[in-house]
Formats: sequence, C-alpha cells, structure tokens
Amino acid sequence: MATLYLSLGTNLGDRRSNLETAITHIAREVGTVVSASDVIETEPWGFDSSNSFLNMAVKVETELQPLEVLHATQQIERQLGRSEKSVNGQYKDRVIDIDLLLYDDIVMNTPELTIPHPLMYQRDFVMKPLLQIAPELKKS
Repeated sequence: MATLYLSLGTNLGDRRSNLETAITHIAREVGTVVSASDVIETEPWGFDSSNSFLNMAVKVETELQPLEVLHATQQIERQLGRSEKSVNGQYKDRVIDIDLLLYDDIVMNTPELTIPHPLMYQRDFVMKPLLQIAPELKKS
C-alpha cells in the first residue's frame, strides 16, 4: 500500500460541495482517504480572476501506481466538469483541480507526471494544508 498526498482546489460553482464530491470520488476510485486538511480560502495564483479558491490537501493510501493515480484524478476532474487542464502556465477558473503532490518517496520526472509536484513548495495554498496533515514534511 502506497501513501500519497493530493492538493484540491476549486473556484467555480458550489466550491465546498466540489471538494466534498472530489473526496468521495477519490475514496471510491483512488484509495482510502486517511486524513484531510482544513479548507482554506485563497486568491488565484498565476492568473487574474474575481473568483477566490477553496484549497485543501488529502492523504490517501492506494494500491494504484503513480500514473494510474494521475489518470484516475484526471477522470474525476472531467466527471466534475473540468474540461481542460492548464497548459504552458495558462491557468483558468476551474470547478476542480486535483494535483498529485507526493507518492511515497518516489521521485519521477516524465512528460506526463513529475513527483514531487514541481511547484508545490512555491505555493502556500498547497503547503499550508499539506503541512497540516503531514507536519513531518518540511518546506525546502
């Protein structure tokens, strides 16, 4: 069983419901949700929008491999109404965003997936919730 950490964010629609629905899908399609951080409200990062985000992190135990987790979370995003991912740093408002931050001690860098998430340490909206459920991780 592997341990992974996911970051969840939403700034469209019923944001709290979007997070709850995403967690339900994660529990059903990815693995056991062991813990979840508090929800924090943040301003958009990397683009302008009048819609603030709700962000949180979850710890999950899974039998899936990293790319299987990526594909499952992308499918969950589509099921919840996200039609496209950000491309080349062009961020947009979104119903849900699920990022794979860490997967055990794996370091992976492929065109499809990089673990640890390459921008996580630059984003307080990721690190604050993550450190709440994984205080042993230190900001580098």
